[in-house]
Amino acid sequence: MVTNHVVVLPYDGQLEQDFLVIKDELTSALGQLARGIEHVGSTSVENLSAKPIIDIDVVIKDYTVFEEVVSVLEAIGYRHEGDLGIAGREAFKYDGKEHLRKHHLYVCPADPLELKRHIAFRDYLRTHPDAVREYSHIK
Repeated sequence: MVTNHVVVLPYDGQLEQDFLVIKDELTSALGQLARGIEHVGSTSVENLSAKPIIDIDVVIKDYTVFEEVVSVLEAIGYRHEGDLGIAGREAFKYDGKEHLRKHHLYVCPADPLELKRHIAFRDYLRTHPDAVREYSHIK
């Protein structure tokens, strides 16, 4: 499927609050299975223009707990889609989440490069406002 129209909007501070609502729901379901739940991508950076979709990485210890994580997520309306061609990141779609902001959910073991890339990108932009302005302009 090809996307012909992408909507990029100015920064919306409500996205952080919406992330926290999603995080609370995931934390309640996953408990100790999740080592962390990270808000990543453009919506996680103050003053950065972004598509109004929250990107979330659920961090797990390693793949020894992955099947249990899949089962828990399925019980709350998510379904596993595989890695979608990106090793170290498992994607999930959802149904019945009208009460939550639109989001992309990924599960990543603690060590893969993809998770480190997401965190490094977010943290760099959070501490470099000039890069945020330039990146927003490009978007």
